Amino acid sequence: MNVTCPQCSTIFRVDPAKVPEQGVRARCSVCSGLIAVRRPPVAAPVLAPAPEPPVALAAPEPRPRVVEAPIPVVVAAPSPPPPAPVVQPVAIVAPANPPSPEPAPVLPPVVVAPAPPSRFNNPFLQQDPATRARRLARALVSDLVVYYPEKRQRGLAEGNLKELFGEEIRKSWEEYTEQVGQEIATTTPYFTEALNEILAEGRALFG
Repeated sequence: MNVTCPQCSTIFRVDPAKVPEQGVRARCSVCSGLIAVRRPPVAAPVLAPAPEPPVALAAPEPRPRVVEAPIPVVVAAPSPPPPAPVVQPVAIVAPANPPSPEPAPVLPPVVVAPAPPSRFNNPFLQQDPATRARRLARALVSDLVVYYPEKRQRGLAEGNLKELFGEEIRKSWEEYTEQVGQEIATTTPYFTEALNEILAEGRALFG
């Protein structure tokens, strides 16, 4: 079952079998607040009522013969009231050494794994800036080849590849500069090398 800290709203997973019936208080490992942990209520099974046994009808008894006779009236004396109960005082003795409360167990918080980053928002987090910039440049130029294959073949055949992809290259360069920074984008040849190797098929058309 899940238990939520009332102070920092951290969610914990608790095994119901380890929680006593009277409940237990635990301490949050995030904000050190106290959490009251109780077992979830268990619904009692509904039992169908047992069928009532059949009632046997007895044969009617013959009526006795009634003889009219005077009935004497007897007036009984009132019975005395019952004596009042005697209440004995009970002395409550406090224990000499009251047991000390057990320390509340600390529950570990539920760790939620973050969603994986997108390719362009935060690429190659574990790599150095130069390697990350080189791979991002090649990824952006490879997208141009995938999205415009016919346009690329026509530009290679007619020799105007740079003019045909002028607008697409400008947008890719802006995204590349935004991701790696102005300094790395202008002082390294990674984006130009990716254009010549991937888009131009190894020809030095971009400089």
